[in-house]
Amino acid sequence: MDAAASAKTRAADATLDASRALLGVVARSVVTALEVVTLPQFRVLVVLSTAGPTRMGAIAERMGALPSTFSRFIDRMVAGGWVQRASSPGSRREVLLELTPSGRRLVDEVTERRREKISEILAALTAQQQAAVEHAFRAFADAAGETPPADLLTLGL
Repeated sequence: MDAAASAKTRAADATLDASRALLGVVARSVVTALEVVTLPQFRVLVVLSTAGPTRMGAIAERMGALPSTFSRFIDRMVAGGWVQRASSPGSRREVLLELTPSGRRLVDEVTERRREKISEILAALTAQQQAAVEHAFRAFADAAGETPPADLLTLGL
């Protein structure tokens, strides 16, 4: 293996190690939320938190669910106070879903726990190492491009 291939392998291995560490942070940050909602429900809350009010059919499609089954699923989320239905201003036939204040709070709490844990990890590094991590992650994210929301739904991100 030449030096360039060896460097790429080391970089890939280091990235895999970091991704496992970050997945651990993600898993720990969502545990409390899963005491009150299911993972699929949390996935819907995350989509609505980033997309805003969204047609119910569009979310069902993203989730890979049948509209009739998904409607019952949403009924449980409405009853739980996590989302609310609203009529679309463009078409009375379309139903929009949007977060309730409780749904927004739950997503924000998970995000904040995640941010706090990442900050704790970064605090163990020197300022120079923190700058290197920031630079490396920004470069990695730029190279990876935007991840489609449907890909993130699998993990409730």
